[in-house]
Amino acid sequence: MAAPVRAESHAGAGAGVPTAAARVAGAVREAVRRASTVSLVLYALALGAGLGLATADYATRGGYPFGGVAVGAWTAWPRTGSVGADPYARAVNARRGEIPLAIGEGMLLTAAQDDEGRMLDATCTYAIAGITPPARAWTVTVAGRGPRDPDRTIVREGYTSTETLRERDGRFVITLSPEVQAGNWLPMPRASGPVRLALRLYDTPVAASAGTLDRTAVPAITRTGCAA
Repeated sequence: MAAPVRAESHAGAGAGVPTAAARVAGAVREAVRRASTVSLVLYALALGAGLGLATADYATRGGYPFGGVAVGAWTAWPRTGSVGADPYARAVNARRGEIPLAIGEGMLLTAAQDDEGRMLDATCTYAIAGITPPARAWTVTVAGRGPRDPDRTIVREGYTSTETLRERDGRFVITLSPEVQAGNWLPMPRASGPVRLALRLYDTPVAASAGTLDRTAVPAITRTGCAA
C-alpha cells in the first residue's frame, strides 16, 4: 500500500513545477505584452506630434487668427506688431518672414472678401474705391492664397499713395482685375483661386484706436464682374 502512495506524491509534486514549454510560453506572452505597451506609447506620441504639427500649420498658414477688428470688408490688426502680440501672430510673422508694423509706425488692414461678404476670386473684377484713414503714406497690395503661378508674369503687386491717380476730392478707384484696365489697374496674382488684399497705413493716428473706425473711412470693395 505504501508504493502507490509514493507515486501519487511524486506526481502531485511534478504538476506544481512549470515545464520548459510553459516557461517559454509565459516569456513570449510577457514580451508581447511589453511590446504592445511600447507600441501604444509610440503610436500615441506619433499621433500627438502629427496633430500638433497639423494644427500649427493650419493656424499659421493664412492670416492672423485672433485680434482683428472688422471695418466693413476690411479687418484691422492693430496689435500684431506690439509687444503684447499673441503667440499665433508671432508665429504667422515668423512663417511669412515679415516685420509687422508697430503701433507707433502704422497699422495693417486685410480683406479676403468684398462688401457683400463674397470671397475675393482671381477670376473676377473688383473696384477698390473711396478714401483711406488719415496717414502720412499708405500702400494697397494683393496676394494669392497659395503658391504663385510660375508662368504668370508679375506686372504689379500694389499701389502706393504717391502714385495712385485720384479724383479732385481725393478719392480714388483701383481696379483689381485679371484683364488690363484703364487707370489704376492692379492685376490678379494668379489665374484662379482666392486672393487677399492688404492696406498698410504708415504713421497714422488711428493705429491706437482701430475700434473707432467707420466703414466709410476705408475703401469699399465692389465686385463688378466675373469671367464666364
